[in-house]
Amino acid sequence: MIELGVMFGLMGVTAVTLIIKLLRRNRTENVDGLLIEQASRVHARNDRVTYSSSAVHNSTPTVRDYYRP
Repeated sequence: MIELGVMFGLMGVTAVTLIIKLLRRNRTENVDGLLIEQASRVHARNDRVTYSSSAVHNSTPTVRDYYRP
């Protein structure tokens, strides 16, 4: 019975430690991290639009593409 108490106690301490670590991770010391994250979100959004299935499959062929009508 003591072993179960120790096991559940360790699991609880681990869960609380991870929660605290995740909550503290979102804070930034300065604006640089937020600007980098914003730029990467904008870049990812542009890539999703540029390389979406409809954009790739419904575009006209270019000189580099091998196209046979």
